[in-house]
Amino acid sequence: MARRDIVVFGGSGFIGRYLVRRLASDGWRVIVAVRDVENAAFLQPLGDVSQIVAVRADITDKARVAEVIEGASAVVNLVGILYERGQRTFRRVHIDGARNIGEAAAAAGIRNVVQVSAIGASLHAPAAYARSKAAAENSLREALPEAKIVRPSIVFGAEDGFFNLFGRLVTLSPVLPLFGGGMTRFQPVYVDDVAAAIMACLGDPGTAGETYKLGGPSVYTFKHLMEMVRRETQRHVWLVPMPFLFVKIGAFFLQFAPKPLLTPDQVKLMQADNVVASGSLGLSELGIVPTTVEVEVPTYLALYRRGGLRGRPRFG
Repeated sequence: MARRDIVVFGGSGFIGRYLVRRLASDGWRVIVAVRDVENAAFLQPLGDVSQIVAVRADITDKARVAEVIEGASAVVNLVGILYERGQRTFRRVHIDGARNIGEAAAAAGIRNVVQVSAIGASLHAPAAYARSKAAAENSLREALPEAKIVRPSIVFGAEDGFFNLFGRLVTLSPVLPLFGGGMTRFQPVYVDDVAAAIMACLGDPGTAGETYKLGGPSVYTFKHLMEMVRRETQRHVWLVPMPFLFVKIGAFFLQFAPKPLLTPDQVKLMQADNVVASGSLGLSELGIVPTTVEVEVPTYLALYRRGGLRGRPRFG
């Protein structure tokens, strides 16, 4: 069999590590394109010798993107930011970055490209993040109409930034905030199911030009998820409703931190339901049975119980 090279932009992140492991197991030679090569070194044991190679590349550098993907059979874009800092803006990273990949792939004759977007992506969304995700999809498809797009809801797993955040919070505070009263709905999707969905798109030419919205088997309110955090950490904390107006005020000040826990734009995201729309293509169309929150989340929230393991869970 001829060697298959795939370039994964942002492959050292949360979703990337699961995807890289699946790609290596499937026989791909994986080129992990990241800004910090040293931070991607942990991926190498997931494959055979020289099967996983990290290279330095910034998605905003058009020439470097074209250089990295030259000769590859497929490309996956996992790069995304939740807040803007300096030159790392939504426009440069999301929109221009997707366009750089699309134009370079089209010029190189690469048609198998998968873009990871987000549920809620819309040019008319209140949040700049969601608008930029939709614009990124458009900029990619303008250059490469065959590109496949997956839009996951909140992604959970042992290294996630959602359940772990609130797990840490209950070790520090007697209160868990219910933003906007906790009525916003979410459909969390397991990280390895997202990786499996990307693999399915890569392997099926029939997915060309399609958009898949990825959610788990159940929909929860934010309050239900916080009740789960409280129950699984066995912490006696109060769930306190917090009007979005107060949340916005707090986020205004938090946004100036080097790594803000919350920004005003993220508050706008939290005010909209994050669920798969009825009739959308999703995991089932890709042949994937979704994993439930109840199966995976308790295994790592238990680390935040009194006397439990200290520190953030690591990928194994």
